Amino acid sequence: MAQPARKDDVIQIRAPAETKAMLNRAAALRGQKLSEFMLDSARRRAEEAILDQRLFFLDDKAHAAFLNLLDAPPKSNKALRALMARKPAWQR
Repeated sequence: MAQPARKDDVIQIRAPAETKAMLNRAAALRGQKLSEFMLDSARRRAEEAILDQRLFFLDDKAHAAFLNLLDAPPKSNKALRALMARKPAWQR
């Protein structure tokens, strides 16, 4: 059986009292401790930031090639299925 991940790293932040009160209220509404709520929220935002890298620039030739790839995705094969089954980097 896999061992749970150790929680030995500490993250400290300072916040205004109003912000802390709001975070406490939100955590209570979710039935979580403040630290659990904050870690879960921060982790989700980090994943979004990593995945939200959508802006990129291409010259006309590369743009046309990119559109062709979108219009004709590769057929499923063993290597593609293995790639899609892999855990994201932030879960390894």
